[in-house]
Amino acid sequence: MKSGGTIPLGILIHHAARLMQKRFELRAADYGLSSAQWRLLVRLIKDEGVAQKRLAELLEIEPISVSRLLDRMEEGGWIERRASSEDRRVRMVFATEKARGAFGKVKEVAGTIYDEALAGLSEAERKTLVHALETIVANLADGEPVCGAPGRDDATAARETN
Repeated sequence: MKSGGTIPLGILIHHAARLMQKRFELRAADYGLSSAQWRLLVRLIKDEGVAQKRLAELLEIEPISVSRLLDRMEEGGWIERRASSEDRRVRMVFATEKARGAFGKVKEVAGTIYDEALAGLSEAERKTLVHALETIVANLADGEPVCGAPGRDDATAARETN
């Protein structure tokens, strides 16, 4: 897409995502959660007892990065890891009571940030924007599953969480 004096689409999408993440990081700091930890917690609330390897796939993060993220979250009391009853080599991840208690409050923080980001857009414009972004994701996915893509559980989770 030629810019024609406007900021290219990719840069706008990148800046919007970066600024939303930055605002979330500032506001969620009181809870001790990073945006990456929040994404993981949302997934855990939706899929209680998910395997570490599956979390990496769902979040599109390298398994070693998920392991480190989980280490920090376990130290903070957000998650608990248990061996699978079917295969003791597989570690299942569960949200703790602390995580469940904070979930609603942090969800409100995220919702407020989305409202701020969408301020000035009518309901119809908001729906058009979401539809356009879902279309862009679908166009570029090349058949591979994408976290948050339309038709996937992540898309539903994102709408319910935000």
